[in-house]
Amino acid sequence: MKIEQGVKEKNGTWEFLKARKALIEPLVLVFGNRYALESKSIYQEIKEVYPDGHIVFGTTSGEILKNKVYDESIVLTAIEFEKSSFKVVRENMHTHHMNVEDLGHSLISNLPKENLKHTFIISEGTNVNGSGLIKGLEANLDTSVSISGGLCGDDARFERTLASYNGNPEEGEVVCIGFYGDTLEITSANFGGWTGFGPQRMITKAKNNILYELDGKPALDLYKLYLGDKAKGLPEAALLYPLNVRMPNSKEVIVRTILNIDEENNAMILAGDVPEGSKVQLMMSTVDDIAEGAAKAGEYAMRDRTTEPELALLVSCVGRKLVMDQRTEEEVEEVIGSIGDKPEIMGFYSYGEMAPFAGQQECKLHNQTMTLTLFSE
Repeated sequence: MKIEQGVKEKNGTWEFLKARKALIEPLVLVFGNRYALESKSIYQEIKEVYPDGHIVFGTTSGEILKNKVYDESIVLTAIEFEKSSFKVVRENMHTHHMNVEDLGHSLISNLPKENLKHTFIISEGTNVNGSGLIKGLEANLDTSVSISGGLCGDDARFERTLASYNGNPEEGEVVCIGFYGDTLEITSANFGGWTGFGPQRMITKAKNNILYELDGKPALDLYKLYLGDKAKGLPEAALLYPLNVRMPNSKEVIVRTILNIDEENNAMILAGDVPEGSKVQLMMSTVDDIAEGAAKAGEYAMRDRTTEPELALLVSCVGRKLVMDQRTEEEVEEVIGSIGDKPEIMGFYSYGEMAPFAGQQECKLHNQTMTLTLFSE
């Protein structure tokens, strides 16, 4: 595996971290600030550097490269696989007018199935039900094939997110990268570090990722009551107080971030499903808890590996970044402490993270977690 990385900070030029090599048909991952990726020339700019590259874009709420976290920048990682291969497919939620489950199903249908090991998803982040997307992906996927990835971000604005494959980034895009090869080892894991507080309530009315009622009362009213004066800052303020959701007949707890609010219907639009009958509690965290959670995510991703990772893709939540503030890089440093300093590291801050729970195969949509996907050939 040959890897090269670069960064373009705001109003700057591209800086590559090592002397550039002539990579052959590399997978080029480009994560950046939404305003930077709205440039009409961004695809051509990267294409000139990697004329035979397979270029995937995604907007972020912060960019990760090596042990640093950037804002208002663009980071790039180009990977030439020497023993394995990949294929990239894409769909658009708007142009095809399909529901999100059908979109997920269509993406997987367009991937060759033979020797498929893993799929990595970079998805529209502001208008997608991530749980529904995963359901559609898994419906047509062998259970031995793992899924990880994330929902694109837009800082804490929640205005619009962009993604693309071999074209300028646009709204509504979902990109799926399939990885193939007998020698390829890919592991993924996630961990949060958030603690529940306050009373536990039951979801009495919800549809997919829209939460209407808790204990028979309007969910948005109750949430605003807890937030007090901070409710004026919704939906951004909700990133500091996500929901702990324990679904019926499930041992695991899923964290859900509020992507938007519906004042007219007194409802909250979440990043993923919240089934009726689930138990819900508010959550909060500290800088130290989040850093410790990142270290655990790294430990879980390394637990069953047989080879040292060469590449680590990190997807962390914008809510974690808001809590960490000036200490955000500490969670990246904690990950490095767990996985070692050999892997090249790249990633972004997101509106939702995709990965299985530790020791499981089935993918889940998470919020407020650090998620790692580790690659080696």
